[in-house]
Amino acid sequence: MSIPIPKGFRLAVASAGFKKPGRTDLALAVSDVPASSAGVFTTNLFQAAPVVVGKDILSRRTTARAVLINTGQANACTGNKGLDNCQATMTLVSAAAKLDPGDILPASTGVVGAQLKMDLWEKAAPIVAANLGTASIEDFAAAIMTTDAFPKYAGETLELGGGRVILAGVVKGAGMISPNMATMLSMVLCDAAVDPEGWRAMFGRAVELTFNRATVDGDTSTNDTLYGLANGASGVKVVGKDLEALEAVLIRVLADLAYRLVEDGEGATKVMHISVTGAASDKDAAVAARAVGHSPLVKTAMYGKDANWGRIICALGRSGVDFNPDDVDVALCNVDLFKSGQPTGLNFDALLKEPLEQRDLHIGISLGAGPGKYTLLASDLTPSYVSINANYRS
Repeated sequence: MSIPIPKGFRLAVASAGFKKPGRTDLALAVSDVPASSAGVFTTNLFQAAPVVVGKDILSRRTTARAVLINTGQANACTGNKGLDNCQATMTLVSAAAKLDPGDILPASTGVVGAQLKMDLWEKAAPIVAANLGTASIEDFAAAIMTTDAFPKYAGETLELGGGRVILAGVVKGAGMISPNMATMLSMVLCDAAVDPEGWRAMFGRAVELTFNRATVDGDTSTNDTLYGLANGASGVKVVGKDLEALEAVLIRVLADLAYRLVEDGEGATKVMHISVTGAASDKDAAVAARAVGHSPLVKTAMYGKDANWGRIICALGRSGVDFNPDDVDVALCNVDLFKSGQPTGLNFDALLKEPLEQRDLHIGISLGAGPGKYTLLASDLTPSYVSINANYRS
């Protein structure tokens, strides 16, 4: 599926050799004019240099013109030298692309603790700048991958009162995914004219409903970053009800990207759609859902196509959420496994044989304790995940 590039943006990728020769590992998106800017970042206390720099830029300015992403080097836990190197990369690229260094929002991914290879950056900066306008959304998504099995991108065209606007997004990530905004980087471009304050507010709300409700392994990385640029190149000013329509599209695009993160999941074969209702509060529902979604026993059962409801209720029982066990119901793929605190007695192995062959598995949980509810996307746990992460640096 081809995703159109929003008007007024040019994309570029380059092969810098940061990790492996012969693959693109540097990506640059540039707006022809200053764009309203938004950023949402990791809540991990160890924050990578590009996170620190990006947050600082957005705290001082409401507009930016470019997003610069590299893979192969996370530039995390690299001290003052890492901060200096991050600034130096922005200076190199800005000079080559005729930008101000403060116009560039940086993001990096890769092994934590490694300093940037500045000699390679010096060679790559003029190349990626010269390539502006030659890359597609798909090319950009492929260039920012690390252990991803496939590039991840999504977009929509929206008809508003003032005309047509385009919103397109990319994301990278497959492991270390449990955003609390894992190694997750994302960028959204839009050609609508949106007030910076409104643009930033909608990103905060959209992230809470999408990326923050997706998990692969429960880990939140040092580098989680989502940037959004809206440059107004379509000539369509978004205000009033149109803002709500644009936010709805943003939520759909981010939800699509979040699904793709979990679908990839470093060897994942299943996407669990965990829905918790009947909790005392939404917060309790979230805690319960994450206890199930992060349980290695539940995740391996889903990989094994095993309708082991005992693992689900054990995860709920240790979650710390208060409820009466006699009020709990659990369903898997719409088959009631556990009701009012006890098994239903159904022949679930037979009933679920075919449903458990599917990629998308729906787990419905009712705690019977109140109005709280929450949904979470979570992957299964496979031998491939163990192999990828056991050999990540070797």
